[in-house]
Amino acid sequence: MKSEPIRYPLSARTALPLMLLLIACSVKPDSRAPDVRELTIADIHTAFRRGRYTAEQLVTAYLRRIASLDEKINAVTVLNPRALEEARELDREFAETGDLRPLHGIPVIIKDNINTAGMLTTAGSLALRDFIPGQDAFLVHRLKEAGAVVIAKSNMAEWAFSPMHTESSTFGTTRNPYNTGYVPAGSSGGTAAAVAASLAAVGIGTDTGNSIRGPSSHCALAGIRSTIGLVSRSGIVPLYQRNDVAGPMCRSVEDAVRVLEVIAGYDPDDAITAHSRGNIPENGYRQFLRKDGLRGARIGVLRALSDNDPDEPIRELFGTALADLQSLGAEIVDPLEIPGFSDLAIDQWSSDFRMDIEDYLAAWVKRDTLKTLEDIIRAGTTSDYAAECLAFYAENSGREEHPEIPALDAWHDVRRVAFRRAIEDEMDRLRLDAVVYPTWSNIPAPIDSFRVQYKGDNNQVIAPHTGQPAITVPMGYAPGDLPAGIQFLGRMFDEPTLIRCAYAYEQHTGHRHPPRLR
Repeated sequence: MKSEPIRYPLSARTALPLMLLLIACSVKPDSRAPDVRELTIADIHTAFRRGRYTAEQLVTAYLRRIASLDEKINAVTVLNPRALEEARELDREFAETGDLRPLHGIPVIIKDNINTAGMLTTAGSLALRDFIPGQDAFLVHRLKEAGAVVIAKSNMAEWAFSPMHTESSTFGTTRNPYNTGYVPAGSSGGTAAAVAASLAAVGIGTDTGNSIRGPSSHCALAGIRSTIGLVSRSGIVPLYQRNDVAGPMCRSVEDAVRVLEVIAGYDPDDAITAHSRGNIPENGYRQFLRKDGLRGARIGVLRALSDNDPDEPIRELFGTALADLQSLGAEIVDPLEIPGFSDLAIDQWSSDFRMDIEDYLAAWVKRDTLKTLEDIIRAGTTSDYAAECLAFYAENSGREEHPEIPALDAWHDVRRVAFRRAIEDEMDRLRLDAVVYPTWSNIPAPIDSFRVQYKGDNNQVIAPHTGQPAITVPMGYAPGDLPAGIQFLGRMFDEPTLIRCAYAYEQHTGHRHPPRLR
């Protein structure tokens, strides 16, 4: 069933609060308004302490930038009408105490499938087009406790279905800020595009198979898919909850780590996070931000992914990246061959969208007219791709090849456990710190032919199934200023080692540059 698209141009989405803000700002310009391009959390907190600008001035500057640039990329869905008020409250607190919370005054953009109290949370769908949660998701609550200001929500692929592109029925299509003729990947493409273009300081996405790491790679960001169980998923619209992870998408590894420190930890409403107990470093993750972090590291090269018909520019960038790793003191183990890899990698997916989404609707939405997948289908969609996915999930569940094998979490599913053991056993045997491969082996697809040219997505193969953590960081650009990323994969709850390796690589190569949006 197809419905007419709901059009939300920026002026309608932002409504009166931003209109009044822009009028006020145009009448009385503020000479201390910061240039927000590429600002880091550390930059912002240093400026607060030195009195260069306030949280209110910072939020105002980001809102101005959203108003001037978002029309080109369509990354932002709705603004927080209380953003300036919240910033002023944080300024008063800092004036009284002299203390800054971990994310004090930091503007963050949140993916549209994460419950944010008082703000639309549509998951890109017509079924939830007017859903405003009364309560924050656990991780949003953590962010606010740490002093973050949720400045806006970001566009996403409808129901997080597509790794290829970011198109929703509620807010349209997001474009890659580095080259607007190309996709930012999906499904967290709105977060990626917004953070890359400095429409917020940091961002949060979700990743069922690709959706943090792919868009981060396509938009020259650092993205962390943490170990399943490290970050809560309660209050997040699910795709496959057995695979879903939420996490940071930032312009630097350090900022991503600062955000991870805030959102990681046990949530009584998400039982799987009990596995995080005892697995979070006592003094946090920033202690592993070491510029010499690759010295003596042993890095395995997974040619099964890197050599699977890559585009030539990606092959060249990855070859340079391996040479850089070696020059920074790493010992390269090439190739890394996982026994039985091809057989273990298949039949890992299990469709449980119906069960998970109906549980979410019952727990959070609580509408008699919206309880089932069939209700969602009746609400309609403007996306052909989403319509196909909904029709598939209405008729299919469980594993495709071996439906008799229970589809369980990463600690109890026999297929998932076997796959992880094969990888970690070989890492142990070879004394590897991390495994590397291109995040995507092919360049971003043109926005008008994303389905035809979707290939090279390496994110779907390992981490969502095994539960292992992975970090992507920029490794350069293909012709057309199209970003590419390198991915570091590690053992369960060994984020410290991945952070150490990814940070050292990022700091010494310095590949990231901002998009040339005007």
